[in-house]
Amino acid sequence: MNRNSDSAETQEQVNWLFLDLNSYFASVEQQMNPKLRGKPVAVVPMIADSTCCIAVSYEAKKFGVKTLTTVREARRLCPEITFISGNHNNYIEYHHKIIAAVENCIHVTAVMSIDEMACELIGSERKIPKATEIANKIKQRIRAEVGEVLTCSIGLAPNRFLAKVASDMQKPNGLTTILPSTIKSNLLKLKLRDLPGIGHNMEVRLNKFGIREMSQLLDLSKKDLAGIWGGINGERFYELLLGRQLPEIETTRGSFSHSHVLPPDLRNGAGAYAVAQKLVHKLGVRLRKNNYWCQELFLSIRFIDGSKWTERQGFSEVQDNFTLLRAFQKMWVKRPKKSSPPVKIGVWIDKLVPNDLHNFSFFENQKLNTLSHSMDAINDKFGRNAIYFGGIETTKKAFPVRIAFSNIPEVDEEED
Repeated sequence: MNRNSDSAETQEQVNWLFLDLNSYFASVEQQMNPKLRGKPVAVVPMIADSTCCIAVSYEAKKFGVKTLTTVREARRLCPEITFISGNHNNYIEYHHKIIAAVENCIHVTAVMSIDEMACELIGSERKIPKATEIANKIKQRIRAEVGEVLTCSIGLAPNRFLAKVASDMQKPNGLTTILPSTIKSNLLKLKLRDLPGIGHNMEVRLNKFGIREMSQLLDLSKKDLAGIWGGINGERFYELLLGRQLPEIETTRGSFSHSHVLPPDLRNGAGAYAVAQKLVHKLGVRLRKNNYWCQELFLSIRFIDGSKWTERQGFSEVQDNFTLLRAFQKMWVKRPKKSSPPVKIGVWIDKLVPNDLHNFSFFENQKLNTLSHSMDAINDKFGRNAIYFGGIETTKKAFPVRIAFSNIPEVDEEED
């Protein structure tokens, strides 16, 4: 009986390997600075009590410090913690090194984010012994070729969705396999929020339908899930939970956004205005680089007293910085005149239209588009800020490059 059971298990296969780097930003910092190894570390966008941790080492996690814990609270929980102002270029550089190390073991099918990637298994790679061998080889390669501090958790499963779930089940440095025959038993160990696609809002929605435990979710039919999700997404979720492989749905961008917590010396009207101008300028660059046009610009200001103000400006499809900056200036004059200083600026563009769907307008100023593209070309050739609008002179170096999560640009590419 046992021999037959073992034989059946070895015949089961997995189709995907999912790799999740452990405490990636903090681990890179520990790799670069041996004095930080084995010590609690938190990566922050800037050194200020009002900001929050964007990554923490496992040593810090033991004290209860988590991602999004404020610096003030993290210091209270762990007085010995070291705060590091994150360096975007270092994380991108290590990201590419890790991709190269993994490619020496298996082809990287999709880079999901700066610290996650998925590899489709083919042929004999799908057999459990071979897939496990590849996973262990990846760990060894990263350690030997990139850094001994950098570890990853790997999940093996019938589809990419479940492989990602498996990669989260054992951290740090884990290796978890979900077989077709063990999908339900593996998932029953989890909470609803452990599944990709179930965030706070979806959990609330599931709770309204009486679904609070994983066992209740797994007992639902395809029709039930379609009703809860509101259509095809529920049906896809049902199929993914069963381990079935589905074609990826192509998505288009709905918006671009940038935000920045103001350092103390810029928490005034002039400083906030200059920072907001720079963020709008960067939105225009991203629009053109990604071949989109937009129809709405939003501006938000959060004040130190906790209040927030938001304004919207609509227009026909535009892509140039000049029109965007004029729209921003119209909104800026409407801002509330408060005694409370501004502490955070946010801008975003919505209703994006790809180039191939852009509707030409007789009111469209081609000279402004051409000039904006020319500025992009000059900065691409001679380095960022080779040419820029005079209004951002005071802030072009006033705040550091932000850390890329889902978007992974090349080293030295500016990102907020």
